[in-house]
Amino acid sequence: MKKAFNTCFMNTSHLDAFADWLKIERGYSSHTVACYSRDVSEFFQSIKQKIRTEEVTREHVSSYISSLYLINTGSSVARKMSALRTFFRYCLRQGHINIDPLAGIAGPKRSRHIPTYLTVDEVFSLLEEPKKKDRFFLRDKAIMELIYSTGIRVSEAVAINLTDADLTAELIKIRGKGKKERLIPFGSTAGEALQQWLPERNRLIAGRITRGDAPEREALFLNNRGTRLTVRSVERMVANYGLRAGIAIRVTPHALRHSFATHLLEMGMDLRMVQELLGHASLSTTQQYTHLNLEHLTKVYDDAHPQAQKKDEQE
Repeated sequence: MKKAFNTCFMNTSHLDAFADWLKIERGYSSHTVACYSRDVSEFFQSIKQKIRTEEVTREHVSSYISSLYLINTGSSVARKMSALRTFFRYCLRQGHINIDPLAGIAGPKRSRHIPTYLTVDEVFSLLEEPKKKDRFFLRDKAIMELIYSTGIRVSEAVAINLTDADLTAELIKIRGKGKKERLIPFGSTAGEALQQWLPERNRLIAGRITRGDAPEREALFLNNRGTRLTVRSVERMVANYGLRAGIAIRVTPHALRHSFATHLLEMGMDLRMVQELLGHASLSTTQQYTHLNLEHLTKVYDDAHPQAQKKDEQE
């Protein structure tokens, strides 16, 4: 894959080393490493003559970014700029260049994204939807309860191993982006759902052994074959229960994550604490959840502000 990316790039060793650094030092997935490598390679392909990394100027970058706006959305331009910025900062730290050609170049302004989330009543309806008629209702309820109770990503949920969950302490170890680990508490309801799922999990493992297949001893959540559950399977399962619950929007595991953050903030939790639970590297990412409605904010104000309380007393 690297050779395909490097045909236009005179400093092939720089791009190869950058890809290794992303994967080994930063813990990025193979997909992310491939995207970053492709974006950097495309930049060098855009330059008419082959140049070395240290020969790249601010003008080269500005001209390339201007061309991107003609055929790309703002979010795509931002992503490609992020890849270039990461690459040249890496080169600067390694001493390959003396000046960062992207320094001072602003990226596109991103529109403020309002996450899709469910109301508390909708979440309760969703979590009550798995019934005994569903073959894996215990598993489905356990994984949905856990996602809503912790706010973890669906990719993080399916990656959980049995040894990551401490059901007594109601804590779970999560491996997030960049292989960063965090310890998250979960509620008693999620804990009970997990306890109820474990005997069924063990039966699936026993079934694999009976069939002569290698047992899956690590994964907490298994599919009907007794192997680790996939992200896509969870997405289909949550969407199906959302339809059955009569929820108007398409329900996704990420909507449960959004709901977790939204409901905590509505209950008054500090934004930085929510950031820690969600595993966000930047507080600005968590700030997308500060979309509380005016009615709720007004109520909080009336309940907390001395002047508002004084007005109520006078009335």
